[in-house]
Amino acid sequence: MAKQPPQNDPFRKYNLTFAERLYLPAIAKGMSVTLSHFFRKPVTIQYPEQRAEVSHRFRGRHTLKLDEFGRERCVGCQMCELACPADAITIQAAEVPPERRHLHLTERYAATYEIDLLRCIFCGMCEEACPEAAIFLTPFYEFADDSREKLIYTKKMLTEKTGGPIFYKD
Repeated sequence: MAKQPPQNDPFRKYNLTFAERLYLPAIAKGMSVTLSHFFRKPVTIQYPEQRAEVSHRFRGRHTLKLDEFGRERCVGCQMCELACPADAITIQAAEVPPERRHLHLTERYAATYEIDLLRCIFCGMCEEACPEAAIFLTPFYEFADDSREKLIYTKKMLTEKTGGPIFYKD
């Protein structure tokens, strides 16, 4: 006499009906799902003409802020460079010459400020680490370019008056 598998055994053999062996119920269920989606409104947007709505928490392109007098806020402390987990930020600080002290907030400034967007992971750590609130991540998200060198943003490209988009006003 053949041994019967236990009732709770997941590998026991099922006695399928003729319709189940032809997979007709499964095919009908799949076709009903397909037909229900066929008549819905598509969620695709036409990209160049329409822009996707981003969350208010979205972190995109960087921008360096200026103060109310048009002076750069960055004092070259290199805190954002240290906080960056991807080492995407490079800063070289310099002393402000005495004859130009009226143009800067402190005696130091960032002589060069570069962000490699190919390395950047847009985590926002630079924004969090900045004690002067000089760097912000904007909701701008289009970075396509034809060379790697164009995706290394310099201080001139990041400053909001010269090249950067102004999204946040204090």
